Amino acid sequence: MGDGILTLLVIALIVAVVIIVVLVVRRRRAAGQPVHVDAGPRAHDPFAPGQDTGGDPLKIHAGDLLEFGNDKYFVRGSLRISEGGYTWTEHFFQADSSAQRRWLTVEEDPDLQLSIWQDRPELDIEPKSNRIEIDGTAYELVEHGTASYRSEGTTGLKPTGALDYVDYEAADGRHLSFERYDHGRWEVSTGEPIAPGSFTIYPGS
Repeated sequence: MGDGILTLLVIALIVAVVIIVVLVVRRRRAAGQPVHVDAGPRAHDPFAPGQDTGGDPLKIHAGDLLEFGNDKYFVRGSLRISEGGYTWTEHFFQADSSAQRRWLTVEEDPDLQLSIWQDRPELDIEPKSNRIEIDGTAYELVEHGTASYRSEGTTGLKPTGALDYVDYEAADGRHLSFERYDHGRWEVSTGEPIAPGSFTIYPGS
């Protein structure tokens, strides 16, 4: 078969397909049926009513927006931490650049566990005992170790490095943590567990 004949057959086939599509669309319009045209992904407002915006805490990253009740915070950076095959993530978030920074810890052990942390720079103490009392609350030593971290976004740390940590827990479940990055000074923070679903995640992209 010559190239010219083959080309004519291809053109005829394309024309036939177009005619069929046009006829189908006309029939649906005449019958009052909606005509759907796939225009690719649709833009949507994440704050619009009815949106499923609970989100997956395991997928949080820099640029996301976290909503706790009426309070909204931007995730500015994250630390992906690993130790002996076990991994967890710490997300740094603020309401704005002048607000006090806070952290959200996300880990699976094996169930999903979430905790909110607040830096306590006014506490000039080190983890030198098995029991520490702060603000009338007694915290008992639960674990300590050394891990490696990978930094994403704005954290104030190097892209990768080492982390020493010492964790304490109170009888009511509140946390006290000491962290030392790259053999620097100990940083103190206090925290408390929160339930999955107690906040909303709006993806930044």
